[in-house]
Amino acid sequence: MSKLNFKPTPGYLLIEPLEKEVKTSSGIYLPETSGEKPQMGKVLAVGGKTYVDGHEVESPAEVDNTVMYKKWGGNEFKFEGKEYLFVKFEDILAVQE
Repeated sequence: MSKLNFKPTPGYLLIEPLEKEVKTSSGIYLPETSGEKPQMGKVLAVGGKTYVDGHEVESPAEVDNTVMYKKWGGNEFKFEGKEYLFVKFEDILAVQE
């Protein structure tokens, strides 16, 4: 098994989406195809600061933070059968404390 070794370009975060809940509170198991995609994930790597309209913008999160991102934000890719996302700094909605 090789290690995921990507460094995002400035203005992007590399995120591993969290697994969505497949069991309801009443104990019913749902198929993976049901429901919506997860919007939370763990930050694996952070690109450098970027510039927007001449202003310096730093990352809203750090490595190992759990973040919530826009529903349609990010660019998905698969590596060794696992899904990852490159998400713009501006697509991060919240950082879990």
